[in-house]
Amino acid sequence: MATFTKTAVLLALALTAGSVFAAAKPTTQTITTLGGKFSFTLPKAYAADTLPPDKAQDGSGVTQGTMYANQTTKSVVIVAETVRNDAIDIQDNDPQFLDGAVAGFVKDQSAALPDFKKLSEKKLTFKGLGLRQVDSTATQGGGKTLNSTFLGGSGNHLLVIQAISRADDAKGHAALVKQITGGK
Repeated sequence: MATFTKTAVLLALALTAGSVFAAAKPTTQTITTLGGKFSFTLPKAYAADTLPPDKAQDGSGVTQGTMYANQTTKSVVIVAETVRNDAIDIQDNDPQFLDGAVAGFVKDQSAALPDFKKLSEKKLTFKGLGLRQVDSTATQGGGKTLNSTFLGGSGNHLLVIQAISRADDAKGHAALVKQITGGK
C-alpha cells in the first residue's frame, strides 16, 4: 500500500511538473543541412516558409530551400540546398570547390544587384566541413542591407545560407551571424 501511495504521489508530481514543462516551449529552432553535417539554431521568432523547388536550367540539380523571416527585426535567413545529379562529388572541405563557389556567387550577385559590394571573406571549418562566409552590402527589398552568405558542399549537395538584415542594424546582424556560426 505504501508503494501504491508513493507511486500515486510521484505520478501526481510528474503530471504537475509536466504541465509546467509543457508551458515552457523551446525558444530556438534547429536547422540541419547537408545530411546533418552542419546545424545551427535560430530564435523561434523566425517564421519558416518553404520555397518552391527550382531546377537548374542545365538539368544538373534541384534546389530546395526555406526562408526564415523575423518580422520584428526585419531580417531573413534563406537556407537552400541543391542536390546535384551530374556525378560531381564534393569533398567536405574542398578549397577548389569553395573558391569557385565564392567566385561564382560574387559574379552572380554583382550582375543581379547593381550596388553589390563584397566587404570580406572568411574560411570556416565545422567538424571537418569547410564553409566560406562572404559579407557584403546591397540594396534589396527597397533598402540597403547587410548580407552574410555561407557557401559549402558535401557529396552531391551544395549549400547556400544567406543572412540578410537592414543596414542600420549592424549589431542585430552580427548576432544573427553568431547564431549561424556558433560564434566563430
